[in-house]
Amino acid sequence: MPERFREDLFEPDRKELSESPAYRFDLDRRQWIAIAGAGLLVTAAGRVVFSPGVAGAEIPPSTRLHLGEDGSITVLTGKVEVGQGSRTEILQAAAEELRVAPEALRVMLADTAVTPDDGSTAGSRTTPSTVPVVRRTCAAAREMLVRAAAETWNLNASQLRVESGAVVHADKRLAYADLARSKRLTSADDDSAPKGVPLTEIDDWTILGRALLKTKAREIVTGAHRYPSDIVRPNMLYGAVLRPPSYGAQLESVDLTHGEELGAVAIRDGGFVGCAAKTSYEARNAVKAIGKSAKWRIAPHPSSEGLGAYLKGRAQISGGGRRGPRRREHGDVDSVLAAAKTLKASYEIPFVQHAPMEPRAAVAEWDERNLTVWTGTQRPFGVREQLMEAFRLTAEQARVIVPDTGGGFGGKHTGEVAIEAARLAKAAGKPVSLCWTREEEFAWAYFRPAAAFEVRAGLSGEKIVAWDFTAYNPGTAGIETPYAVPNVRTQYFPCDSPLREGSYRGIGATGNNFAREVFMDELAGAAGLDPLEFRLANHNDERLTNVLRAAADRFGWSPGQSAGQNRGTGIAAGFEKGSYIAICAQVRDEGERIEVERLVSAFECGAIINPRNLQAQVEGCVIQGLGAAMSEEIRFEGGQLLNGSFSQYPVPRFRDIPPMETVLLDRPDIESAGAGETPIIAVAPALANAVFAATGQRMRSLPLRLHAA
Repeated sequence: MPERFREDLFEPDRKELSESPAYRFDLDRRQWIAIAGAGLLVTAAGRVVFSPGVAGAEIPPSTRLHLGEDGSITVLTGKVEVGQGSRTEILQAAAEELRVAPEALRVMLADTAVTPDDGSTAGSRTTPSTVPVVRRTCAAAREMLVRAAAETWNLNASQLRVESGAVVHADKRLAYADLARSKRLTSADDDSAPKGVPLTEIDDWTILGRALLKTKAREIVTGAHRYPSDIVRPNMLYGAVLRPPSYGAQLESVDLTHGEELGAVAIRDGGFVGCAAKTSYEARNAVKAIGKSAKWRIAPHPSSEGLGAYLKGRAQISGGGRRGPRRREHGDVDSVLAAAKTLKASYEIPFVQHAPMEPRAAVAEWDERNLTVWTGTQRPFGVREQLMEAFRLTAEQARVIVPDTGGGFGGKHTGEVAIEAARLAKAAGKPVSLCWTREEEFAWAYFRPAAAFEVRAGLSGEKIVAWDFTAYNPGTAGIETPYAVPNVRTQYFPCDSPLREGSYRGIGATGNNFAREVFMDELAGAAGLDPLEFRLANHNDERLTNVLRAAADRFGWSPGQSAGQNRGTGIAAGFEKGSYIAICAQVRDEGERIEVERLVSAFECGAIINPRNLQAQVEGCVIQGLGAAMSEEIRFEGGQLLNGSFSQYPVPRFRDIPPMETVLLDRPDIESAGAGETPIIAVAPALANAVFAATGQRMRSLPLRLHAA
């Protein structure tokens, strides 16, 4: 894998990546003269790039590893930390190959002026892509240090060993700091760096594969860590932005004097209107005063009621490209369905929000034509590109720094808050901090796509002989069945969506696996088999078998055994992003609501890098899936969000979390895969299947609600 990870690695589900920047501001005459005077104007791919740029950072952006003459060791990567543990995992990888204690290392993340571009922190790619690159770099550095020591001592490199940050031979010892001052190293170029240095074998791991407490855990729990919303710069102001009254509304006119009279810096640039003031309270009051004068052109907008039918009626049935309709078929589905015992069903999922603990936040600061933004994003280089386009900057003129951020879940890929803060800072001539309110985060961030599904299948005894799966709008991740069926047709139709939508933990696999795994239970019932037995009879994937059996064994799954009065058990499984999940659930019918009593997960993602962090990833994913299954649903009408607050949009609280058990299957014979997304895909279908076992009501839409008798 090359060190520059490309965005086209990611699925077309990530619809937000195709968006243009939220704003592309007009240039006034003074700005245009200043730019034109710089000397070179290049137009490429619709973007304007200006040169020459400012001097680069002290550490070149291509640097992956820095060994200081003072003994410091810094690993650099463009990945970000949003609570998932990437900083700790990268630290372990580097420490393993450099043969140093983890506390001897520092990891620098996501500063576009200093760190290499490793693409988005998305798609569970840090573990399978970035970690190997870090390991190879550190192994090559270790070999260079050994060679330098061998030259110094006039010995063969094979006679030396590395331990505790030093190269050792008999009673001789050269620390990395000593070797870092060596002319043999400082003059080394890319051609002299060793290639193909073997990585440490899994059986020899001493740091990887071990439970390591999350880096910076103390700062986080004591409140010492500064999140993007905590950043403070000298003479900083606070910003607020005027939002439309409804989805699709266009601003026709507005009077800024009402905000200026309150002492705020007020600006309108195209469709952007905002204020900056000494406090966020003053800024929001100024925006509120300006908003009273605003006139809007309101656009018609549908309701969340009947959303599945709406999507089907606006399916894109033609067109090409990665984001167009898709159809894959093998065998003769229609003929087999005509002759077999058939079953069909329809399913739906709603829009849901990511609801991170920290809403979007950014601090922007200009130094003449140079812009620095501190923000919470999963795509630091992508946000830099958006800033460059919005303000006509070169890569050298725009810098994005991402402090460890309070949650993302796929929802912080775009740079709207960074662009807004930068425009306010430009107008104010001072740094500006802009933090979206919770209501803004609910209403204006992008959503997990709503979707509808039509599924048919044919049975012959205990075997599925035909499978016909059609998905409207969820995305294509996890859409192909993992079961061994001889005749399969899979169709996907993107739809004209009424809301802004994009990446979400698990992306399209959350909906696709829900429809598939609930339907598998319906097929099991039609075949007269236990749901676990039916799944095992219809696939030949050893890894899927392993997680199904591990979850069932820990749960105490017994075919045909009742969980007790008003209780039911359910099972579901799936694979995605190179990893496998199976979940067993037990629920109790409380009459007007469902009580989740127990969840058991079995997860396998190859060789385990950090079991403590992996368990946290799985359990956090399951908890988020619990909310999407039981309570979360975006409702809207007349172009307005109806439940844009935590009081109206309930995410799981501590009291809602049932007893949870997690079985981690370590496979040292398989390359490590990511764990941030896959576990979520089995939560909702396992619960839906358990609800059916408890109540006899088949749950084909989310969130799971009992119907009146």
